[in-house]
Amino acid sequence: MSYDIYFLNRRDGQSWDEVLEAMEDAAEDNEPIPTHLLEAWDRIMPQARALLGEVEITQYEQESRDLSHSGTGIDLSVFSDEVTITVPYWHAGDDAAVVLGQVSTLAAIVEKETGLTAYDPQTERALAEAPPEGSVGLMSRITEDLRSRYGG
Repeated sequence: MSYDIYFLNRRDGQSWDEVLEAMEDAAEDNEPIPTHLLEAWDRIMPQARALLGEVEITQYEQESRDLSHSGTGIDLSVFSDEVTITVPYWHAGDDAAVVLGQVSTLAAIVEKETGLTAYDPQTERALAEAPPEGSVGLMSRITEDLRSRYGG
């Protein structure tokens, strides 16, 4: 289970539900990553490294790109024309605030470089419109719940 952020191309007047439905439909097509996203990836990587430190990069031809940070579990992926950030429910309290702050900063970098909007499906709004305390509280509650169920 992970806290997810999707990067979407939302047109004026388009609801988030319509954008998400279009994303799901497009996900069925297994297309190569568009050139503009590959170029954005090249601009995002140095900024992501400056933010997170040592990261692992995985590339598969023109099909996918992935950045993983082992300390936090933050993962940035590009697959076809889909861009996502995920972070596992490992963090609670102040730790969750720090990690979600890094996610928010990384999301701002991705937005700037791709022109896409970061959407938080957990709060059902644009990441920039979601109060950070709500996201931190949600991550903390789910993390604590998972720990109580499964140990850890």
